[in-house]
Amino acid sequence: MDVDKNIVTDTIFELFAAEAAGPKYRALAAALRAGIGSGQLPPATRLPPVRDLGWRLGMTPGTVARAYTLLTDEGLLVAEVGRGTFVQGPAGPRPPLLVGAAPEEAAGDGMVSLFTARLPDLGQVALIRSGFARLAERPAPELLDYPSGRAFAPARQVVLDWLREVPLGPVDHEDVVLSHGAQNGISLVMQAVLRGRRPVVLVEDLCYPGFRRAAELLRAELVAVPMDAQGLIPGALADLARRHEAQLLCTSPELHNPTALVTPPERRREIAEVARACGLHVLEDDSTSLGDPRTESYRAMLPDLGWFVSSISKTLTPGLRVGFTIAPQARRGDLRRVAEYGFFGLALPLAELLGDLLARPETREIVRAVRARNGQYVRATVNALGGHDLSWDEQAPFVWLRLPAGWRAAAFCLAAEAQGVQVRAAEEFALRDTFAPHAVRLGMNTRVPMPEFEAALGRLRRLLDDPPGQILV
Repeated sequence: MDVDKNIVTDTIFELFAAEAAGPKYRALAAALRAGIGSGQLPPATRLPPVRDLGWRLGMTPGTVARAYTLLTDEGLLVAEVGRGTFVQGPAGPRPPLLVGAAPEEAAGDGMVSLFTARLPDLGQVALIRSGFARLAERPAPELLDYPSGRAFAPARQVVLDWLREVPLGPVDHEDVVLSHGAQNGISLVMQAVLRGRRPVVLVEDLCYPGFRRAAELLRAELVAVPMDAQGLIPGALADLARRHEAQLLCTSPELHNPTALVTPPERRREIAEVARACGLHVLEDDSTSLGDPRTESYRAMLPDLGWFVSSISKTLTPGLRVGFTIAPQARRGDLRRVAEYGFFGLALPLAELLGDLLARPETREIVRAVRARNGQYVRATVNALGGHDLSWDEQAPFVWLRLPAGWRAAAFCLAAEAQGVQVRAAEEFALRDTFAPHAVRLGMNTRVPMPEFEAALGRLRRLLDDPPGQILV
């Protein structure tokens, strides 16, 4: 509900003042309960952040978070990570979900955001600046004219050289389309593949939210495929693909987002056989892994059905918004047509900057340094939280934490934020009508100094070691 936040805060202050003495968190919970019952806090009202309300009421943020958690467990409030805490009820207008670094922008002093991975500057800023300087010296016509298709050939060839360790199968630079990051690449593949009024896209039962957003823009129906410890379950995939006449599978087998699971070669081959038998296109998103590939890509296994998407966002910078999408050779015309019809292709100066960066030997040195720094933070996380149910990989810019009994993901996120740490709940990686486990993802924010990062992990560990008394199932 679009109500001035000061009015909501003042209303809660008055309700709290009317409550009898007792533990502050119970008094605040009683005040909120009374306001919801009386209609003073109607459905869809957004409550103040725990820090703001704590300051107004003269209590710690942890006390406010405890009251919010109590009413969330009762079903009176709902916590939406990245949006806030709302009075439960018919869905009213919500502010847009802030993706990526936005929660950090809203964070106050002392807040450590593990909401998403953040890269350190290990030389790439200077490299990008020098690349822009070289770009500024290009002949004037190249900065004035529409580019031709041939103009992108050098940058596409550099991309293939950059990906030379990835087993992509037979590939030519004309199979490559430069995109505005991997998210744009995912949308391009869906536009090239999907047909009909209500096409079906299959995804992992926990998956990168960008798959969902891209499918929703194209009015596609999403169906979740169950997973086990090795990734997608082939039998379930075959059943759902046939039952729903699915056209596309979106998957992250090299390093699954959010669980850091790696699908082994034998399971990949089983999945490829299912896709071949069902005529199912497979989009492999490889934009998350920081390391070298561990097995063949689906594009190599499925020459007519395999699509590959990656970017420089996790290895160099997300700021340039540059990615690359590789089509099966028989479908490269479809992919290039979608890009040209949609946005005329990447701006040529940006493509030339990408080619300049990826062709420089110092860029690979920087990527190796980024990987090494990320590995240090992953190891620190495992050392601090390894006594709990943690999934991790040193090539992953995040770890996956299954919460102990007593914690729900939304409640844990609130409690963590009250302790000055932002984490991402499992609900953000599940489809809206599917079950989300009690788990959170912790991004490796390698821009935070290690002592501060370790201190934040210590605060999380104390929460994990002392869950709420009520057992939540």
